[in-house]
Amino acid sequence: MTRVLVTGAGGPAGVAVLRSLLRRPDVTVFAADMDGWASGLYLVPAGQRRLVEPGRSPSFVDGVVALVAADSIDVVFSTVDVELPPLAARRDELGAVLAAPSLETLEVTLDKFLLAERCAPLLRTPETALHTEDGIARDWEFPVIVKPRRGAGSRGVRVVADRAGLQSIPADDALIIQEFLPGDEYSVDVFADARSHVIAAVPRTRTRVDSGVSIAGRTVHDEALQSTAAAVAAAIGLSGVANVQLRRDRAGIPALLEVNPRFPGALPLTIAAGVDMPSLALDLALGADLPESLDFADLANVRYLEDVFIDPAAVLVSEYAAHGDEDG
Repeated sequence: MTRVLVTGAGGPAGVAVLRSLLRRPDVTVFAADMDGWASGLYLVPAGQRRLVEPGRSPSFVDGVVALVAADSIDVVFSTVDVELPPLAARRDELGAVLAAPSLETLEVTLDKFLLAERCAPLLRTPETALHTEDGIARDWEFPVIVKPRRGAGSRGVRVVADRAGLQSIPADDALIIQEFLPGDEYSVDVFADARSHVIAAVPRTRTRVDSGVSIAGRTVHDEALQSTAAAVAAAIGLSGVANVQLRRDRAGIPALLEVNPRFPGALPLTIAAGVDMPSLALDLALGADLPESLDFADLANVRYLEDVFIDPAAVLVSEYAAHGDEDG
């Protein structure tokens, strides 16, 4: 039996990964989170629930290394942005295979300015500049978008209507200015093998979004979306799973918004459509044979709240309870 540790068990992505891997009879799944109230912890047996430090804690990776050794873990899945770089930086020390892209890929994708620079020669990207005095002074067509270089979801994203509004935001190279794209937005869940060959690219609409996570949508077969996402995967050297967010420009051409180099929160739709990316990622980590390509079904979903009922005495006690939205 392969023993797998999934961190970020309190988030939608963590729950999706757990449910996927729990369907495999050849896998024993351990769930971990910083918060003892994380719902995904209670999808696995009591003896396979673990607490970890926040992803930003200096001792986070040491704690994961200790869990890997204590539980004889073979593969680690992290579903939290802030956990990925420190884990990838110490990949060789984990004692298990890390099912995540390389550190170089993570560094590019988690910095939206570097990502735009990397991809601009290969595909349509919005005009992008740092929010410095030089960037502000560019001849922008308004409105524009101002957002953090780093960060997940829609946190800190602003639509700025005119130059006065842009100049009212203090210059800060932790922010970027981007061309506003007026078309429809799509998320494309991408899985690539160790050679960055894309096995599947599944576009889906973001029909309803809550806190940056799609809660209703449908898969769509669209060659332009799929080929653009594949070009992004090649540009960043992707191996494994990433979520590529695209929006059409005024001419209807798909343009890159950002890349989340992890399992997305709306992953259940992609899995139900026929592309089980957590299971594929486990096979990649184990060196198993992978298909050359996978198609997917046209499918729609709506998301609803589901309760997990447990004995109060079974709730893990954590000093980080109720802060799972920060680090996972």
